[in-house]
Amino acid sequence: MSEARDIALVVDLDGTLVQTDLLIESAFALARERPHHLLRMPGWLKRGKATLKDEIASRARLDVAHLPYNRELVDFLIEEKRAGRRLVLATAANHRYADQVAAHLDLFDDVLASDSRTNLSGEDKLAAIRELLGDAPFDYAADHDDDRAIWAAARETILVGAKPATDRWASSETRVGRRIERPQAGIRTWVKAMRLYQWSKNLLIFVPLLASHELLNGGTLVAGILAFIAYGVLASSVYLLNDLVDLADDRRHPNKRHRPFASGTLPVAHGVAAIPVLLLIAAVIAVFLPPLFGAVLAIYYIVTLAYSMGLKRLALIDVLTLAILYTLRLIAGGAATGIPLSFWLLALSMSLFLSLAMAKRCAELILVQSGQTSGGGRGYAASDIEALRSLGTAAGYASVVILALYINSPDITNHYLHPVYIWLLCPVVLYWISRIWLKTMRREMTDDPIVFAARDTGSRICILLGVVIVIAAAL
Repeated sequence: MSEARDIALVVDLDGTLVQTDLLIESAFALARERPHHLLRMPGWLKRGKATLKDEIASRARLDVAHLPYNRELVDFLIEEKRAGRRLVLATAANHRYADQVAAHLDLFDDVLASDSRTNLSGEDKLAAIRELLGDAPFDYAADHDDDRAIWAAARETILVGAKPATDRWASSETRVGRRIERPQAGIRTWVKAMRLYQWSKNLLIFVPLLASHELLNGGTLVAGILAFIAYGVLASSVYLLNDLVDLADDRRHPNKRHRPFASGTLPVAHGVAAIPVLLLIAAVIAVFLPPLFGAVLAIYYIVTLAYSMGLKRLALIDVLTLAILYTLRLIAGGAATGIPLSFWLLALSMSLFLSLAMAKRCAELILVQSGQTSGGGRGYAASDIEALRSLGTAAGYASVVILALYINSPDITNHYLHPVYIWLLCPVVLYWISRIWLKTMRREMTDDPIVFAARDTGSRICILLGVVIVIAAAL
């Protein structure tokens, strides 16, 4: 055991010390901070991967303190350091990030990393290790097949979350001294990352069918279901992208830090690969629906991208954008089924969803005020809670006024035999809006208000009452 303490331990960074890929993370950080520089990335890559990494690292900041470190490995390194062992961080990541990680952990005696000229991987990394240590033996901790040449030269191999094929090779070709696992991503992890529970928002696509009494029409119902799936798949691709862009903020959030990418449970590279696949699925489904639906789907995607890349950090613009995105779901339902939407429905939608978006922001600010999380760059201060509450409740109650005006308009007789029953919707919607805001101010709004409504017993009763009232008025 004392002999091992005299042998340097060389540790890889990406996928080993941290359960992520710093190049991909830094690229998304650049997309968030300086998106115009993304256009320069092909030129940087043309000059070599080392140049690409260096140019990105010189422009994009990473919060190394909140990276998803492999805790078992870190604890092992702490023990080795206390025993007096020499620790070397050797990585293909750019030297700026490697130095920051080393400074944060305060464990490593030496750091070997890529610079603007050399991408320190494979044989180049082995040469750098030899230059540092000479012919002295060393142990090497890593995770990837790219490290086989270094494992072969090492005295002892430490496998960190290695794939089964890599493990088999290392077991037969090297001396494996230790295995350290990392969380494995399964179906449940992907379900969480794609946020399938958020698909409940897309039930708004069926509102035009319900309002026009076409919900039981076979043709329109199938079109609505296809639109629902296309919207869900597209939204999931955006959720993946949004999580990759927001990694730093999510890791500082008390709840969001457990998301698959933020926690390191799901490799960021897998997310990058899944996004275009989901977009392709949505596009294929859209081919079987009217072209107008495809246009609405494209607009939704563009607006969502704009929201993810910057609009969500602009106070008030963010909540207006969210209201538009909700309303686009209604428009998509009409476009997919050929059902025209009334002015009243669109006006009601904008006002109601503006209120819900403000409730969502208010709930986030309450967490900021209580010190449970930082502001996350949303463009608001904790002192804005009262203003948002006033604006949000006003927008919510305005939607009830719009509903009352619709009930009193000549248009309603074209859709309902007993329009007087629709008046009962007013107190139901009024109660529900009030309930949402009461829950928000009580710090009980822990999710998107629409998702919350799908789980909240009082909200579900309100939805059921609303459906019963509409059916009764139509019969």
